[in-house]
Amino acid sequence: MTSVNVEMVKCACPDCVCVVSLEKAVKREEKAFCCDECADGHPDHSGCDHAGCACHG
Repeated sequence: MTSVNVEMVKCACPDCVCVVSLEKAVKREEKAFCCDECADGHPDHSGCDHAGCACHG
């Protein structure tokens, strides 16, 4: 069986379209997020502010 090293993953925020490196991801509860806003569930309904992404939780 061949092993695969994953370096980039989609942000765990369901509305977010961002892809983040595992090295730079904000990690919460074993999930990888692109920023604190996504990781915190967008408590103030502010977006992640990344180009092309319209997530607001």
